[in-house]
Amino acid sequence: MAAGQFRMLRCGMAGVEAVTAESRHAFPRHIHDRFGIGVIKRGAQKSLSGRGVVEAGPGNTITVNPGEVHDGTPLDDAGRMWRMLYLDPRLVAEAVCDMSEGRAGGLELPRPVLTDSCLARRFRNLFTALTAAPTRESALLAEEQLLLLLASMMREQGACAAGRGIPQSIARARSRIDEDPAAALSLSDLAQTCGLSRFQLLRGFGRATGLTPHAYLLQRRIQLARRLIATGASLADAALGSGFADQSHMTRVFVRTYGVSPAAYAGAVLR
Repeated sequence: MAAGQFRMLRCGMAGVEAVTAESRHAFPRHIHDRFGIGVIKRGAQKSLSGRGVVEAGPGNTITVNPGEVHDGTPLDDAGRMWRMLYLDPRLVAEAVCDMSEGRAGGLELPRPVLTDSCLARRFRNLFTALTAAPTRESALLAEEQLLLLLASMMREQGACAAGRGIPQSIARARSRIDEDPAAALSLSDLAQTCGLSRFQLLRGFGRATGLTPHAYLLQRRIQLARRLIATGASLADAALGSGFADQSHMTRVFVRTYGVSPAAYAGAVLR
């Protein structure tokens, strides 16, 4: 794979996206609406996470929770190579509920970097099962490997303490963005929603989420655009429907966030 290349692979399970990458790209702070689990194949990176700044190298498993602010920068000019799976939270919740016999339906990935070679091997088995040429046994094998990987993740979760809460006033502002990311919103609109001054909102939102309101809004818009593209919307319609000024703006944010263009993403998920 040439340096700087991101590839989305055809995936044999609904609710899962598979990506392979080799890049020196430095990702700015962003969020996903899915769980991310991957393994560094070569090179190393430093990244912000919900547990602070961490480093990951060859063979390390890397994770991110839905809504967790993170970034990623290679440790040297050689960049890094990695594989990632992005899992729909509903798929994960169903699997966790099944494994716990209905006693639990949630999962938090408490460690952004893990060095367990067994866990990395389970990830590689799942990635291969999901992206290999389909056979009669593909679906069964992929389901088995997904459950085995998530079971390992549940053990890692253990008695992890709950994440820090978000103040109710900030949560109201965030909810207003979440309810309609395509809506035109000003800082004054959001401040009025949560009963704070504009500066109080700006400072409190950054402390609670790790992003400014504008940066958070862009993340929610690009997630909406990704979902629209996945359902077959044209790139122009996806840009309009998710609140971007035009397709070019959507494309810039999409590439900065996901490492692939909207057109490449559409080609992978719609073929």
